[in-house]
Amino acid sequence: MSIFKKVSKKVGEKIAPKKTASKAVKKTAVKKVAKKTVKKSTPKKAVKKAAKKAPAKKVSGNKKQVRALVCADPEHCFWTTDGKVLEDLNHLQMAFGSMQEEVFLHHVTKEKNDFADWVEHILKDETCADELRRSRKPSSARTVIVRTLRNYSF
Repeated sequence: MSIFKKVSKKVGEKIAPKKTASKAVKKTAVKKVAKKTVKKSTPKKAVKKAAKKAPAKKVSGNKKQVRALVCADPEHCFWTTDGKVLEDLNHLQMAFGSMQEEVFLHHVTKEKNDFADWVEHILKDETCADELRRSRKPSSARTVIVRTLRNYSF
C-alpha cells in the first residue's frame, strides 16, 4: 500500500477511484478547445460592432450643406465708405482683412449692420448675416466670413 492509502484509511475517508490517464487528457483537451473557441468568438463580435459604428459617424459628418457662391449684380454690389466695391463673400473677406476700424464702424452700429443686411438680402445667407450682426470689429467679422466660406463651393 502507498502512503496516501494508509493516511486516508486512518482518517476514515473513502478513497476515490483512480482516473485513467486517457480520460484526464480528454477532459483537459476539451476544456482547452472550449476556451479557445470562446476567446476567438469574442474579438470577432467586437470587431463587427466597431465596423458597424464607424460608417455611421462618417455619414453624420458628411451632412454639411454645400452652397454655390452668390455674386451680386452690379447694381446690388456693396460700396464701402473708402470706395471699395464688394461683389461676394470673398471680396467681403478681403475687405475685412484690410479695413480701417472707422470704415467698419460707419457701417456697423448698435442700430444697424449694413454688411449683415447686404449678406442676408442680396447674397441670401441668413446664417452668416446673423453671425455678422454679433461682430463688433473687422477681424471678428472676417473670421465669420472665413468660417462661412467653408460651406461654399467655388
